[in-house]
Amino acid sequence: MNIRVRIKFIFYITAVLVMVLSPNIFAAEEYALEDLYRIALEKAERIKISEEDLFIAERGKDKALSALLPTLSAFGEYKRYSEKKESNTPVGSFITQPEKSSSWGLRLDQSLSLGGREITSLKISKSGIESGRYNLYAIKEDYLLNVSSAYFDVLKAAKAVEIVKANLERLSKHRDASNARLKAGEATKTVVLRAEAELSGARSDMLKSGNGLRLAKAVLARIAGINGEYSIREPMDNSRYTTGIEDNQSFESFKETALNERAEIKSNSIKKKIAEDQVKYAKGSFMPTLSVAGVYLKMDEDPSSSFSNTKSVYGTLSLNFPFFEGGLRRAEVREALSKKRQAEFAFEDLKKTINIDVENACLDVKTQAGILKSLEDQLTFAKDNYNAVSKQFEYGLANSIDVMDANTLLVTSERQLSEAKYNHQLAILKLKRATGTLLTTVNSKQ
Repeated sequence: MNIRVRIKFIFYITAVLVMVLSPNIFAAEEYALEDLYRIALEKAERIKISEEDLFIAERGKDKALSALLPTLSAFGEYKRYSEKKESNTPVGSFITQPEKSSSWGLRLDQSLSLGGREITSLKISKSGIESGRYNLYAIKEDYLLNVSSAYFDVLKAAKAVEIVKANLERLSKHRDASNARLKAGEATKTVVLRAEAELSGARSDMLKSGNGLRLAKAVLARIAGINGEYSIREPMDNSRYTTGIEDNQSFESFKETALNERAEIKSNSIKKKIAEDQVKYAKGSFMPTLSVAGVYLKMDEDPSSSFSNTKSVYGTLSLNFPFFEGGLRRAEVREALSKKRQAEFAFEDLKKTINIDVENACLDVKTQAGILKSLEDQLTFAKDNYNAVSKQFEYGLANSIDVMDANTLLVTSERQLSEAKYNHQLAILKLKRATGTLLTTVNSKQ
C-alpha cells in the first residue's frame, strides 16, 4: 500500500469516526418556543432600543440630582495694561494701575427655587425611570407575541408541506390506478388525463409550500435573532389555559387581571402622576430663587502696591424674584394643566381599550376552540369518505370526479385543522398578552 492510498484510507476512517461519534455536528439546531423567547429577549434590537430609553431616563435622574448639589469651579485671569499709572499725593506716590496683574480662585455656587422646583424635578425623573421600566416590559411582551406569531407561521407552513406531500402520494396512487383501469378497458383516457392534471397541480402546490416554509423560517430567524439552519419543536399543549373562558362572567375576571397587571396601565398611571408634578414644577416659577456663593480670590500685581488686597474670601447671598416676564410663567402653568388633562384622558382611554382587547382575546380563544372541535370531526369524516370513494373507484363504483372531490375535501380539512390548531394556541398566548401575564409566564419557564 503506497503513501497516497494510506493517506486516503486514514482520511476516510477519520471522517467516519467523526460522523459516528459526533452525529450532531452537522445537524441543524433545534429550538422550542421557550428557546426562541430567550434568544429574542437577549438579541432583539427593538428591546435594546427600549433598554437604552430606560438608561437615558436614569441619566435624567442624575441631571435632576445635580441641580440640588453645589457647583465648584476654578477661575483665573491675566491682564496686561498699556501703561503704569501713579497718583502723587503730599504723602507720596501710589500706583493706581499696575503694568500687569493676575488673579485666580475657587467659587462655590448653589441656587435653589423657594418653590421647590429642583425637588419636584427629581421626583419627576424618578417617576420617569419607573415608567420606562414598565414601557420596556410592555415592549418585551409585544415582541414575544410577534415571535409566537412567526413561530406558529413556520409550523403552519411545515404542516402545509406535509399535507401537500401526502396529497401528492394519494394523487400518484390515483394516477396509477387510473392507468391500470385504462389498460383493463374500464376507464377512458379522460380519467387518466384528469389524474395527471391533478398530480401536476399538486407538484405546483408542493413548490409553493416549500417556498412558503423557507420564507416563514427566514422571518422567524429575523425576529428571534437566530442564524444558520434550524428546526423547531412542536409546542406543549396549553389548552389548560382555556379554563374559565366559558361564560361572560369569567371575562370580567380577565379584565380585572389586565387592569392590575398590564404594564401599559402602570406606565400611564405614573405618567398621570408626572403630569401632576409638572404642574407643581411650573407653578414653582412664581416663587423667588435664592442663590448662595462662596469665593476664594488670590491676586498678584506688578508692580505691587502696599494698598493692594492680594487675598480675599467672601460670600454672597442673593434673591431673585421676576415680577414680569411677558406672561411666560402663566403660559407654562396653563400648558402643564392641559398636559395633565391629556394624561387623565389617555389613562381612561387605555382602560377602555384594554377591556376590549381582553374581551376580543377571550372570544377568539372560545371561537378557535369551537372551530378546532368541529374541524377534527370534519377531518375524520373526510378521511373515511376518501378511503371509501377510493375503494369504490378501484371496483368501478365511483368515477374520477368523485375521487377528486373526496381528495379536495380531505386536503381542505387537513389544512383547516392544522391552521385551527395553531391559531388556537396563538389565541391563548394573545389572551395572556392582553392580561399582561405573558412575560411572567415565559420567565417562570426559563
